[in-house]
Amino acid sequence: MEHFDASLSTYFKALLGPRDTRVKGWFLLDNYIPTFICSVIYLLIIWLGPKYMRNKQPFSCRGILVVYNLGLTLLSLYMFCELVTGVWEGKYNFFCQGTRTAGESDMKIIRVLWWYYFSKLIEFMDTFFFILRKNNHQITVLHVYHHASMLNIWWFAMNWVPCGHSYFGATLNSFIHVLMYSYYGLSSVPSMRPYLWWKKYITQGQLLQFVLTIIQTSCGVIWPCTFPLGWLYFQIGYMISLIALFTNFYIQTYNKKGASRRKDHLKDHQNGSVAAVNGHTNSFSPLENNVKPRKLRKD
Repeated sequence: MEHFDASLSTYFKALLGPRDTRVKGWFLLDNYIPTFICSVIYLLIIWLGPKYMRNKQPFSCRGILVVYNLGLTLLSLYMFCELVTGVWEGKYNFFCQGTRTAGESDMKIIRVLWWYYFSKLIEFMDTFFFILRKNNHQITVLHVYHHASMLNIWWFAMNWVPCGHSYFGATLNSFIHVLMYSYYGLSSVPSMRPYLWWKKYITQGQLLQFVLTIIQTSCGVIWPCTFPLGWLYFQIGYMISLIALFTNFYIQTYNKKGASRRKDHLKDHQNGSVAAVNGHTNSFSPLENNVKPRKLRKD
């Protein structure tokens, strides 16, 4: 195993250049294998989980989902605030920012972005809750692609470009996740559901996030600095793939042409009174909705 680790490290160095030594020894960052294994286990659970749950009653997960959504809302808010203050203190350049130009502010950004990387591992729980609650229709290509790829991409980002121009997409995404997970959390309170009108705009915000990230990343290509160009080209390509998938999801979910079809499957997609966001939803589906009503006795 040690020989394999050394060979993998040598390959990455030849392909991407030397790693950033500032994250040496940080949890999960020294070796890619744990991140890769977590991703494989995630995909295996997606494959085997629904088979295991096929003949079982769905779990409610109501209490733990409240805590989960609240925790991710607070974590996202923390990351957003810390990234904004770090960028401000370091006087980051919007058009292009290198990875070793802002001193202590760079270290602040790196520490926050480690939490951002780790949050992508926590967010695997989104899918596991779908499986436990037998909401398998919400495990879409978009959902799996987005969740599985982000953890792996950010392992590489943290090892090679853990600050500088990397901050922008993570900052926007953290803000969107504050809105998204707080929405999920509020949807767990029945009295709040009639007031949750902004689900459609969360998806629009996600699409806007990808477009803005492409614009900001393109600035680094047009007006280059010490930030590696290869990472910028990769990010633009990845953002384009997300725009394509999210646009397809948005059209399928909100297009008027699909209104009648969505009405027929309203209970499947709403789980209470909240429809899908980000290709899925964490809102609640009362178990009693899955139980057939008993006939009343005439006597």
